[in-house]
Amino acid sequence: MMKYRVNEIFYSLQGEGMNAGRAAVFIRLSGCNLKCPFCDTDFASYDDMEVEDIIREVFDTCDGEVPNLCVITGGEPSLQLRNDLCNALHRTGMTIAVETNGTRPIHADVDFVTISPKSPFVKDADVMVFKCNEVKVIMTEDITWDEILDFEKTIEADYYYIQPCDTGFIAKNEENARNCVDFVKANPKWRLSLQQQKILNVR
Repeated sequence: MMKYRVNEIFYSLQGEGMNAGRAAVFIRLSGCNLKCPFCDTDFASYDDMEVEDIIREVFDTCDGEVPNLCVITGGEPSLQLRNDLCNALHRTGMTIAVETNGTRPIHADVDFVTISPKSPFVKDADVMVFKCNEVKVIMTEDITWDEILDFEKTIEADYYYIQPCDTGFIAKNEENARNCVDFVKANPKWRLSLQQQKILNVR
């Protein structure tokens, strides 16, 4: 049986999007097919883990509790995610949410899909998945409002979010946040997503 390359497993709160504020166990898979200029995630390192090992670590990480939400992220989870892991997580009673760049289909039984498109920032990163639960676009100085609105036209979703990019520079972050607020006021179908985990200084 194929093993998963797992970067880390941790228990925290979902800080972004529609599920923000919910307790969740995070499974971060290693590897990505894109190199986004603002990516702040270390997903290159990994441990080879079988499904049984992942489930065991999930419960150990959560002190034996069964959180009702599991977020599978990366990197890019579509590079690895299969039904063997999803079925095992579902048997514990968990809802599975996946965060993807949308350039590859998700060939697994998941409950909630977030697409965070990166085509305005990375060459050859066109979205190939056109239906999901939520779209989350990162606001930087390199993206235009028209580019953001194009995702509303091409991706069918229940929710559309704009999220300011954390650049590490206060002035630039404030500019991104103001641009997000102005965008949502002008386009009320969209909602503001903040990285609550960074505000609260939690994982």
